[in-house]
Amino acid sequence: MGDELKRRVYGTDHDDPDPGPKPDHAYQELVGGPLDGLLVDVTGWSSEDLAEGAALITELGRFGPGGRAVYEPRLGDRRMWDWQGDVP
Repeated sequence: MGDELKRRVYGTDHDDPDPGPKPDHAYQELVGGPLDGLLVDVTGWSSEDLAEGAALITELGRFGPGGRAVYEPRLGDRRMWDWQGDVP
């Protein structure tokens, strides 16, 4: 089994016995920022939504609880989303 199976998916609890990716799901890898290394389940997202990226809720960012970390697709590798900054 590859390292990806050991990775944690955004939104899973730290004590979840199986926090990794699920078969038949699509994921984007988050790079940089407070959610670095997590995977986001984008199963069923439209190509337009995937092209926009996401503002993901996190307590670890600049604005604390309720703040969001903004991630956008990396040019040349759409499987990776790069951190753009935090917003309230």
